[in-house]
Amino acid sequence: MLRVISFASGLTSDQEGTLSAAARKLGVNHSTVFRRINALEEMLGVRLFERLQSGYAMTEAGAAVLESGERIENEVHSLSHKLMGRDLRLHGTLRIAAPDALAAKMLTPQLAEFSRSYPEINLELLIANSHLSLTKREADVAVRATTSPPEAAIGRRVCTLATTVYGSVAYLAAHADQSYEDYSWLMPDDELAYLPATKWLVKFCPHAHIALRSNSFLNLFEAAKQGHGVVPLPCFLADPDPVLQRVFDPIEVLASEVWILTHPDLRRTARVRAFVDFLAEALLKEIDLIEGYRPA
Repeated sequence: MLRVISFASGLTSDQEGTLSAAARKLGVNHSTVFRRINALEEMLGVRLFERLQSGYAMTEAGAAVLESGERIENEVHSLSHKLMGRDLRLHGTLRIAAPDALAAKMLTPQLAEFSRSYPEINLELLIANSHLSLTKREADVAVRATTSPPEAAIGRRVCTLATTVYGSVAYLAAHADQSYEDYSWLMPDDELAYLPATKWLVKFCPHAHIALRSNSFLNLFEAAKQGHGVVPLPCFLADPDPVLQRVFDPIEVLASEVWILTHPDLRRTARVRAFVDFLAEALLKEIDLIEGYRPA
């Protein structure tokens, strides 16, 4: 029940403030959220939300319940991390979060080898282009493309992640006489707003036609291969594909970094250490590809 209040309060403060919005956050349907809120209000004997035409607004009682619930939730997560951090055994479940392109092209090919080396560690791979929380134990290890990892996490910077603009060989040949603003551009959507590509395009081509936006780099990658337009992509994803061709050399302002992160309480957990060390070594073997240097 406290999860419903937590999500709904966030929505009332800066988003839609609706049951549908809360339901999307929780991954349930809106009728489930409605029933849970009503059941909680009935159990407590107090109204937690005011039902307005514009949406739900939290009452003072709701805010008090939320504050207590978040404090309890944080204590539970903290205890979980501390207990797991004392686990020196190479077995158990390890939850790994990574964006789709890194997961598909860099992580997945390595997981089978890791499992052969550590057969008693059960892996869960979460595809998340938005950042999952390490503090709330949504993931034990996160592989992120970022230049500013969260202060609450610890980890290793593996290498630079190079990015540039690609189009299919056929598309670029057909539009060879056109300016960049005449291209159809394929761009990340608001879910990937933390990446610099959108701001860069506004400066580089202020009147560019955006033919497609997506929250998935794998989807943008496939769209470019089909000749839909040009797109900024990480070099490790696009360079190995013969259908795609670079429009520019790697663009410095689009560069990011590959980080492997975990919660400080888990840094001594054996399975976390084993995976972080293994993955860092595996990624460094692909550093020329990740940093945008073409193989000879």
